[in-house]
Amino acid sequence: MELEDRLEEILPQVTNPTRYMGREVNSIVKNLDEVEVKVALAFPDVYEVGMSHLGIKILYHLLNQRDEVAAERVYSPWEDMENKMKEEDLPLFTLENKAPISEFDILGFTLQYELSYSNLLNTLDLANLPLRSKDRTAKHPLVIAGGPCASNPEPLAPFIDLFLLGEAEAAIEEIVDKYIAWQNNNYSREELLKDLATLEGVYVPQFYEIDYDENHNVSKFEVQEGIKEEVKKRVVQNLDEAFYPEKFIVPYMDVVHDRVNLEIARGCTSGCRFCQAGMIYRPVRERSHERIKELAENLVSNTGYEEISLTSLSSGDYTGVADLAMDLVDEYETDKISVALPSMRVDSFSIDLAEELQKVRKTGLTFAPEAGTQRLRNVINKGIAEEDVISAVTDAFEAGWRKVKLYFMIGLPTETEADLQGIVDLAKKIANLGDEIRLNSDYKRRVSVNVSVSTFVPKPHTPFQWSQFNTLEEINDKIQYLKDNLRGKDLSLDWNEPQVSLLEAVFARGDRRTADLLEQAWQLGARFDGWREVFDYQLWQKAAQKTGFDLEEYACRDWSLKARLPWDHLMLGVNKDYLKEEYDKALAAEKTNNCRYDNCSNCGVLEQLEARMDLLRGLSNE
Repeated sequence: MELEDRLEEILPQVTNPTRYMGREVNSIVKNLDEVEVKVALAFPDVYEVGMSHLGIKILYHLLNQRDEVAAERVYSPWEDMENKMKEEDLPLFTLENKAPISEFDILGFTLQYELSYSNLLNTLDLANLPLRSKDRTAKHPLVIAGGPCASNPEPLAPFIDLFLLGEAEAAIEEIVDKYIAWQNNNYSREELLKDLATLEGVYVPQFYEIDYDENHNVSKFEVQEGIKEEVKKRVVQNLDEAFYPEKFIVPYMDVVHDRVNLEIARGCTSGCRFCQAGMIYRPVRERSHERIKELAENLVSNTGYEEISLTSLSSGDYTGVADLAMDLVDEYETDKISVALPSMRVDSFSIDLAEELQKVRKTGLTFAPEAGTQRLRNVINKGIAEEDVISAVTDAFEAGWRKVKLYFMIGLPTETEADLQGIVDLAKKIANLGDEIRLNSDYKRRVSVNVSVSTFVPKPHTPFQWSQFNTLEEINDKIQYLKDNLRGKDLSLDWNEPQVSLLEAVFARGDRRTADLLEQAWQLGARFDGWREVFDYQLWQKAAQKTGFDLEEYACRDWSLKARLPWDHLMLGVNKDYLKEEYDKALAAEKTNNCRYDNCSNCGVLEQLEARMDLLRGLSNE
């Protein structure tokens, strides 16, 4: 019986069978016997999360433009589906052709979140592939990975054949071309990897020998002869000229972001010192208004979506964002298609623009002060003042909005109890302001102020990569402080689990030794660790005990500014000297101006980018 026929028998027995059906509108199904290279694009989470990821959409349609390439999708099966697959001895399969992953040439993972790593191992296992790269042969798919977590790939180094640093659409076709050449020339798998390692942005861990001392510092770093010592990220130069799909796959079920995601810009120069994306996606590049409008027209026509979301790290900084948004509102309002700007900073918030954007569909408003006091906002270089927040919410309440969400972080460097009290004071001030405005207006419905608190996790390639992570006791004490003090009418508080943040901290700054911990936890049953209803910290504690690992000691250890970091050989654009300077300025509570509107802050990204362009020009002249 064919795999697809067997699936038809078991899908009625699992929750959300639509996750595994495929054949959605705008999906692409090719004859796998008629292509040279078969690529499985894997997102190590459930369908409804992975289907919302823009990067997968871009790569899927980019690769499928080529007649000789077939790109298909695979997501992590939920627990009930995994159990059924094991009962029926069914391998993990792609959605398009229901073909086993083991029959593909390339298996590419997108790494968005450290707590998806156990799902990555589970994907390999369900596909009947060896977990470790050293155990795979030429008959197995080439396993590659990219995305923001690839900025520190070391915890996954034993499991992945190669990592792609930077923006994948800039290099994925070159990887495919070299794979085709390897197929045609019949040389060894190691020679293929050496050939791929010559590409800018490609990091092959097996060619780098790294060891560590008792203080977790890198004590040995050796590179195989002929392999570059430093790997620089790939960057898309011009967004207008870059590939962007004009059709999105339309799912049969609700997904996290069920709308047209239209990327208007990449990169951010706000310089928030905790923000990895703001550092690794530099430089800032924008799509033109004309190209955005063209894409919007085609995407709406080809999908039937009723919302256009203008996405970037900081949409409010996009040149002429108000004019662009209003043009789109005017164009689509009669069709009841809404336009959203999901990442507006408080200091760029415009109530007039917000009202226009929410003519079709009015929702709540979200603001991210991040810290409760101005001192701490200066430490993290969050370029807003309390007056900006108060002004924005005042305008919103007076215009009739009644739901406001405030995002804060706890555990930030130099944080004190006064900073926690600052969160309490600001939230209460906003709730009282909303109530006062309500009583003196025609909008009598009560306001709702939700305070959402996350725990700061130090990330590689940021000024806070050397910062100490709070202990579990410290985090729990801070959450309890907020629970005790952030009480009152119209107020609510959400927070994330401290143990989840602890694990994120372990792997965010982890080295290759954490691979054993990860594999042990997966063997004990760790899956979907980012899902509160599934996460089981006891499994990780058992795994740590079995591998001689102290989770809290490892996550909360001191980091030396002088030591070599596990990811120092990976160049993501911003240089280490700049990060050190920013770290020192943070401890002194000094701000750095946004170089988009002020002088260049000399982060190094433009120099690295220009050096890479010189290299490419040299190669083209050979």
